Amino acid sequence: MRLDKFLANSGIGTRKEVKEILKKGKISVNSIFIKDGRIHINEKKDIIKYEDKVVGYKPFVYIMMNKPAGVVSATEDNHHKTVIDLLNDKYRTYDIFPVGRLDIDTEGLLLLTNDGVLSHNLLSPKKHVSKKYYVKITKPLSENDVKILENGIKLEENFITKKAKVEIISEDLCENDDNQVYITISEGKFHQVKRMFKAVNNEVLYLKRVKMGNLSLDENLKLGEYRELTGKDLDELKF
Repeated sequence: MRLDKFLANSGIGTRKEVKEILKKGKISVNSIFIKDGRIHINEKKDIIKYEDKVVGYKPFVYIMMNKPAGVVSATEDNHHKTVIDLLNDKYRTYDIFPVGRLDIDTEGLLLLTNDGVLSHNLLSPKKHVSKKYYVKITKPLSENDVKILENGIKLEENFITKKAKVEIISEDLCENDDNQVYITISEGKFHQVKRMFKAVNNEVLYLKRVKMGNLSLDENLKLGEYRELTGKDLDELKF
């Protein structure tokens, strides 16, 4: 691994800042001061120090974001701001990508990481990882609507949704409760939640993901805010 990438991924600074730090002779590799960030090091064996303090390598980063509407779940886009654009430079030094996607007008829990294995496990159809959404709809659901949603709906010629769970929000939580529900699914087809409600002659007015697997959105995160996952959070995502 290149020394400059190692330093950036260790939180020392951005690539630009790391370059300046190297120029000033503040980085040593195995007690030899190095100014060229292009050299390759062995992150497992070499001892890298910054101002005489050992630099620990952090290969992976895991972030929980409360995605706002109007932002796309992508690493780059020619027309819209992306979730990567919301991150500070510290995290952009990692090759972070969103785990799956939320529609541009959908808010809520979105995970970002550079750990391809974790991302694959969370998105693999074989893992059946559940996703829970808070939904505002135009009209109340009938008992039959709930039954149809929960038992599976044919959205395409060769695609019937897996069984879902629908929870009508209780009256003591909010007004117009019959028009606000939670739905939990274990798939992620294009516009799936919206299409499911459309199939029972309803329309989604607002959609927010609140849970993925056993991991719930941190209620302290405002729209557009994010934080790194804790060890406990990561345990919730293990299979």
